[in-house]
Amino acid sequence: MGLGGELRLTLAAAALSLVVGLGPAKADDMARPLGLPPVPREIAGAPAMQKLGEKLFFDRSLAANGTLSCAMCHIPAQAFASNQSALSIGMEGRSLRRNAPSLYNVVFKRYLFHDGRETDLAAQVWGPLLAPDEMGNAGVGPLLARLRSDPDYGPSFDAAFPGEGVTMTTLGRAIAAYEATLLRGDSRFDRALFGGDKAALSAEEWRGYEIFVGKGGCVACHRIESDAALFTDQAWHNTGVAFKARAAPATRRIQLAPGLVKEVDLSALGLAGAAPRDVGRFEITNDPADRWAYTTPMLRGVANSWPYMHDGSLATLEEVVDFYDGGGGPNPALDPRIKPLALTPAEKAALLAFLEAL
Repeated sequence: MGLGGELRLTLAAAALSLVVGLGPAKADDMARPLGLPPVPREIAGAPAMQKLGEKLFFDRSLAANGTLSCAMCHIPAQAFASNQSALSIGMEGRSLRRNAPSLYNVVFKRYLFHDGRETDLAAQVWGPLLAPDEMGNAGVGPLLARLRSDPDYGPSFDAAFPGEGVTMTTLGRAIAAYEATLLRGDSRFDRALFGGDKAALSAEEWRGYEIFVGKGGCVACHRIESDAALFTDQAWHNTGVAFKARAAPATRRIQLAPGLVKEVDLSALGLAGAAPRDVGRFEITNDPADRWAYTTPMLRGVANSWPYMHDGSLATLEEVVDFYDGGGGPNPALDPRIKPLALTPAEKAALLAFLEAL
């Protein structure tokens, strides 16, 4: 993205943040899945906002050429991520820089995107909408004008946002309201740890939990609190996965239909080639300590959100466990919490069983 594109995104996000506000959200006692904190009411909004946001999320007309929607990178059947390629596919088939993260429980994230550059869920959507290599809109005005002239969207916005209609703010709030419904909790893990049903986890899964919070040290970054588990410390770390340039894999597992997965030759799809260089959060802060650092992902539905890491370079959870067991990718700025674990095959199997129970 050129300097003009970066400036346009920065100004747009800043303008929306002034209206939406970036202060701490006030939580209420709305019903929520076991193991999750309350959803902030001002983000969740009313059902009309959520319904409108869902329509926008799946609508390809939000892209400049009418071919892309949010849901094409964040696929509901794939944990609101994408199993199809390591890196997301953008405007006119362009390969983007990073993997599409899962949107489960995204309403609770303090820092959005892999580099944590955005902190407001309603403002976040304007990044992809205005990025030339993503949804490609030349500016805020043309997109809003298209929506205002649409015979369905005009009344829908008026109903969801009386007296406001179609604006930069209401579009962001509507999509954020829908994303606030993408909650993943009440798993067997939650019923075992927070619900008191110890039998909800098998003996091997309990062993995996003990490794997760003990020998594996996973809980240092993937936090579990006394009454909820978001599996993130809301921070960023250098695990070493991005330190060296990686060649893109020759093949990728692609889901052709529910339950049907096939290894596909990426060169046949025009998706093979070297992965672009990426220095992570350093691009946002210019702090050398943030080189190759990325935000800690949440782990709900992790068994279904492959491939893994910001660059999709690890295809399976087994590869992820092996990566951390080996001490990550050594480099001058490696997080000190990343070190060889010396897990046995049985311990690895138990850890995987626990992750799959989330």
